[in-house]
Amino acid sequence: MQVENHKEEVPFGYYEEKFRDLVPEEAVNRVSQVKWDGKEFYVNLLGREFAISHPVYAIRATDNGPVPPLPTQTFLLRYLLESKAVAWNGSWKTFREMPWGEMYIKPYTGRVLTRAAFTFGTRVDAFRAAAEKMGAGKLSHGDAGYQFTLVGNYQMQILVWEGDEEFPPNAQVIYSDNFADGFAAEDRVVAGDILISTIKSYM
Repeated sequence: MQVENHKEEVPFGYYEEKFRDLVPEEAVNRVSQVKWDGKEFYVNLLGREFAISHPVYAIRATDNGPVPPLPTQTFLLRYLLESKAVAWNGSWKTFREMPWGEMYIKPYTGRVLTRAAFTFGTRVDAFRAAAEKMGAGKLSHGDAGYQFTLVGNYQMQILVWEGDEEFPPNAQVIYSDNFADGFAAEDRVVAGDILISTIKSYM
């Protein structure tokens, strides 16, 4: 197959190959809240369940809705291959406060914080409606704020402040403390991307 989008298809192909050698029982014991029925893994991402067949990769949504885009599928493959169950101690961390956060803060700011600010801070009512449609928990912080379960027991919050004539819109994304040990820094960036894109799809 000719690769048309190297940025998305090359990493996906790499992890799809690694996935063939994954031992399902090991993954279920290591990863948080994943089921295996002998043919498919079942993973819940932002309130939707996806079935992922093994060893030959295929993905379907159990609600018969659309499957996620390729970067999200790559994230799910990495979750099954590399993540681990880590207890949440009830505290929260910004991206910068977690390992390697300082090194990745510049791309993270552009891909996640600035994008969230100008996607949601300019349409706060639509953001609220979309978050509530997704079943997110309402927060009292910011002009609008919601808490989401990304995958397993990993939680994320988005806080949004509406822009005005004097100040541009602003946003903050924070992570449950178990992200620090459960995900690599690049996956935390992608998690922010996925959350923003999913909320936007409900707006």
